Amino acid sequence: MAKRMTKLQQLQSGGAAAKPVEASDSVCADFLIYLKRECHLAKNTVDAYTRDMKQFLAWLDGRQAADMNITELSGFVGYLHDRNLAPASISRNIVAVRTFYKYLQLEGLASENPAELLATQKAWQRMPGVMSPSEVEAFLSAVKKSDSFWERDRALLEVLYATGCRVSEVCSLRVRDLSLPEKHLRCHGKGDKQRMVPIGGQAIAAIEFYLAQARGILAGRAPSLCDELFLSRSGRPLDRIQLWRLVKRYAKRAGILAEISPHSLRHSFATHLLGGGADLRQVQEMLGHASIQTTQIYTHVEHSRLQRVHREFHPRA
Repeated sequence: MAKRMTKLQQLQSGGAAAKPVEASDSVCADFLIYLKRECHLAKNTVDAYTRDMKQFLAWLDGRQAADMNITELSGFVGYLHDRNLAPASISRNIVAVRTFYKYLQLEGLASENPAELLATQKAWQRMPGVMSPSEVEAFLSAVKKSDSFWERDRALLEVLYATGCRVSEVCSLRVRDLSLPEKHLRCHGKGDKQRMVPIGGQAIAAIEFYLAQARGILAGRAPSLCDELFLSRSGRPLDRIQLWRLVKRYAKRAGILAEISPHSLRHSFATHLLGGGADLRQVQEMLGHASIQTTQIYTHVEHSRLQRVHREFHPRA
């Protein structure tokens, strides 16, 4: 098998004099194609890298990425701080730059990766938005029969909480991914990784009712039939923005004052499982986390709740 030729070797073999390659728009565009086609990253992940690389290019301001050393790259972290980015966003930007330098090395455009020495932000202890079980109950009961396509909305909210799936995963669910008699569904996660997720009786009943009463009506409104489970009023697959708006509407109706998003249901799913005695590894598998460290943030949530209970009720706290 022929060895892969780097961009620098291609330039040299063509007789052109090799010249330093800047982190230009074209190189970044090639990098993003590499992430999608060779790394098989999900579209949302590639979109996030795209935004991060735009910030990196703005900071470089025409300078060559290959000439940067660790001292100079540390200035990029300061630049992100000056823009008042959240710790999570700063960490993601740093990871994006590290990956970009690895790509430059792979293509022969950089001899080393100084970004490897950049320290990411310490894992933040910010509590994710978690609803109490009573708030979840009020939220799931907020859908009324007077709502347009209430059958879909009830099934949608039940699935979000019953499975802990990400918004993108719920939007991409297909009818053929359902195995309701076996009480599970197939979820397509990040990097097109698939996993089987258990689903409870109430969510199954809501899905079956939606399939019987409303999905066929919605599917008939599209020019061609869609295989996705949740459809919009136009008959097309429900997208992230539409799902976000539905969650906001029903959270407001339920009287939940905290800032609630679709991801809050994922946080609540994991926290309630751990609070009920579930094993951390099992929760990791259901959430589709590649690392157990990502799942451990929910143990911090549960510990914090126990600490508050202890302080409030223990006589010697």
